[in-house]
Amino acid sequence: MERERLSSRLGFILLSAGCAIGCGNVWKFPWMVGQNGGGAFVIVYIICLLLLGLPALTMEFAVGRAAQASVVKMYDKLESNSKAWKLHGYAAFVGNICLMAFYTVVTGWMIYYFVMFVTGKTEELGFYDMISNPTINVLYLAVAICIGFTILTFNLQGGLERITKYLMVMLMMLMIVLAVKSGTVDGAVDGYKFYLVPDFSCITPEVVVAAMNQAFFTLSVGIGSMAIFGSYIGKERSLLGESLNVILLDSMVAIVAGLIIFPSCFAYDLEVGAGPALLFDTMATVFRNMNGGRLWGSLFFAFMVFAALSTELAVCENILACVRELTGWGRKKGCLVCGIGVFAVALTTALGYSKLSFHPFGEGTAWLDFWDFIVSMNLLPIGALVIAVFCTNKRFGWGWDKLVDEANQGEGMKIKSWMKPIFAYFVPICVLAIYIIGLVTFSWK
Repeated sequence: MERERLSSRLGFILLSAGCAIGCGNVWKFPWMVGQNGGGAFVIVYIICLLLLGLPALTMEFAVGRAAQASVVKMYDKLESNSKAWKLHGYAAFVGNICLMAFYTVVTGWMIYYFVMFVTGKTEELGFYDMISNPTINVLYLAVAICIGFTILTFNLQGGLERITKYLMVMLMMLMIVLAVKSGTVDGAVDGYKFYLVPDFSCITPEVVVAAMNQAFFTLSVGIGSMAIFGSYIGKERSLLGESLNVILLDSMVAIVAGLIIFPSCFAYDLEVGAGPALLFDTMATVFRNMNGGRLWGSLFFAFMVFAALSTELAVCENILACVRELTGWGRKKGCLVCGIGVFAVALTTALGYSKLSFHPFGEGTAWLDFWDFIVSMNLLPIGALVIAVFCTNKRFGWGWDKLVDEANQGEGMKIKSWMKPIFAYFVPICVLAIYIIGLVTFSWK
């Protein structure tokens, strides 16, 4: 099967950023900030992105480009002294499915809110009413999956790359408009203070763990989602600089999302620690009380749909690539089978607040919390740790020299020899330590 290629560097950056940018930035990031001390969490999150996320993303791009394969075949194509590495390839494939088990449902929620604002039925909106309604959840899950896999039936350049470019441009334009509008509400200054002025007394081990997990979640590092895009590009550009571009774009969207939401929270005296409901209930309340709120609400949730779809498309492309390499199927057959499979698994989340009630960590938790725990708390950090060890350990894995040779090919920022301790020791030790702290401090009840 001939390897597909992206048509341009811009397509690669926007597609990779599109995978990183999504509900993790504009849905999960604000409620994580709200529950973890505001500005202090933001500072720790940015540090985690630069010190841990940047090296990890560079390494994942490098192994993907060198292997020219999806994560399930990646380790077979790279020279190493152990065949056990490919176990991570299959674990990463499962991780992508687990991510879509709840992410596609959240995308459906965004589409539902957009439809309700466009049709003017905002008085009927309520987050907990929505998630407990099985008809709404299953219907809009199906819509989200049909949109995603229909786009993926087209070839890489004509489908995924082209659509993602349009989505990202519209996303940026909408964000700027909404951030400016949000800054005009009464009480915006208090929202900015909470969000941008750090209270360092709020930094606890739990906050550090949450920040690292959020950094890996938003970058989709550790489950091969970025390796697949590395496999679609040529060697014209070095990978450290490209990784930094993706992280900067991703961070900008996350920060601006907070600039949209937190001024509104303080203007309307809404709870910043509301968790997953923060974006839905907060913004619906804001727009219901705003002149022209139906229009602004429609624009906001259109922006949310674009953000969610950008990640859904990227991760589903990774699932599709894995299945196609394992079976030899074409795009259309692969999309049909993968779409049905993802839909079946995601039904757990769609019905998790009604017909398939499940409380994995005590009352108030559901399938969404279970899948998020598997992905964010486990597979992403463990995967990043595995890739870091593979890329820097010559005795068992690929080795530092091969990593540098691959990552430094082309124009742009290069990995320097003085960076080896960061890639080889600092990243894996920090990830392992924070992961263990996360398990110890996790609320199991």
